[in-house]
Amino acid sequence: MTVHRALVLGATGLIGRHLLYALLDSPHWQSVQVLTRRPLGFSHEKLRETVLPLDQMASRPDLFAVDDVFCCLGTTLRAAGSRSAFRQVDFDYCVQAAELARAQGADHFLVVSAVNASARSRVFYSRTKGQMEEAVEALDFRALTIMQPSLLLGDRSEFRTGERLAAAGMQWLRPLLNWTDADWLPVDAAAVAQAMLAAAREPASGVRRLRYRDIQRLAGIH
Repeated sequence: MTVHRALVLGATGLIGRHLLYALLDSPHWQSVQVLTRRPLGFSHEKLRETVLPLDQMASRPDLFAVDDVFCCLGTTLRAAGSRSAFRQVDFDYCVQAAELARAQGADHFLVVSAVNASARSRVFYSRTKGQMEEAVEALDFRALTIMQPSLLLGDRSEFRTGERLAAAGMQWLRPLLNWTDADWLPVDAAAVAQAMLAAAREPASGVRRLRYRDIQRLAGIH
């Protein structure tokens, strides 16, 4: 069995932490490199942790010499504090990570975006995500997987009142919506992580955009 090397960015986030644990448990990956702004707080025989500010990632191109790069970076306007700070994380860092991965010969780049991503959107958030997608797609990876979930469900380290209210409402309505696989339905962060893992293990080439239906299928949720 061929074993792979992985790099995870955003491993302390909602999706990233689920993904990291899954990668460490999977025999498919022999080593898991993590580039993080703060220590993870645990160790594992397959884990290689590098604590480094994201604006210095270009100083360690060697970290990107892996088979699969999982980019789970993302913030909110509220957490970032300004549009420029938000764009730095959700566009600049994601695109720079993709450029470094491409230059180091990574086979597969997997990145978390959003269901409403569009480079031509009038909404700043959606436009930034769409522009990030276009920039990464232009790098011409052998395989590029773009995750496009809607509202994420799960325990966050930060309190987001609007998202929690929306999630609570959708959880109540969800049994009434079983007849549809609409892309805007909320999805568990753990399911997105499992879908990313499954997508990385599938033979793939070209660009794939995975939404609610794809995420549920790959995560084994029926």
